[in-house]
Amino acid sequence: MALDRNKLYSILTIACVAGYSWLYISMTNNLTESKSVEVCLIKHVTNIPCPSCGSTRSIMSMTKGDFVGALNVNPIGYIVALIMLMAPIWIVVDLIMKNNTLFNTYQKMETLLKRPTYAIPLVLLVIINWIWNIAKGL
Repeated sequence: MALDRNKLYSILTIACVAGYSWLYISMTNNLTESKSVEVCLIKHVTNIPCPSCGSTRSIMSMTKGDFVGALNVNPIGYIVALIMLMAPIWIVVDLIMKNNTLFNTYQKMETLLKRPTYAIPLVLLVIINWIWNIAKGL
């Protein structure tokens, strides 16, 4: 099933709203590593953290200026933060300018990431991050 422009923009908008909402809830309730709410289904069911476990804490560390701490919690947090910052702005600009630049970039990235030359190293990085999350008891 191919993803069209409107569906991509809707999914990204919903994901960003959910992400910002969860970040707000986490920050206003002063959730920390010792008293956090587990929303990860994988960790809840298996007691093993997923590769993205700790992303919220990583972003929270970034908002406090602790960039090294954010990297230590979970480097994937940087990718999530970048998407959460860029996507809403890009979507609004595309809608106002009646362009498809985000959608075109998404299609190019999707094509590129299907190539084993790029896909295999990225999958290996995710697996290494997952092992690291498990080893540090995230």
